[in-house]
Amino acid sequence: MKKPNLLKPTSSKAFLASLLLLLISITAQAQDGLAGIAEADRQVRSYFAAGTSLMYAIGAILGLIGAVKVYQKWNAGDPDTGKVAAAWFGSCVFLVVVATVIQSFFGV
Repeated sequence: MKKPNLLKPTSSKAFLASLLLLLISITAQAQDGLAGIAEADRQVRSYFAAGTSLMYAIGAILGLIGAVKVYQKWNAGDPDTGKVAAAWFGSCVFLVVVATVIQSFFGV
């Protein structure tokens, strides 16, 4: 009866590969739940400033378009020019106020 040779080239390679995978899995630990939530919170909060700037840029373009519409109605002598101008001005004020309120309400 022949004894099995445990140090065969194939079994020693498999043993070394298993040992290497074991060592890698021990060192590769995932972060805990609190650290993951804190990182997600930081990333989402960093998007707010960029989103606010984008909202202001789009609002500025739409504000210019609204101002041109009010000017055209005013020159045409439309009776509802005051109503359109008030709506245009109110929407511009709302755009600025809503960003400030969201920022202060949610602490972003």
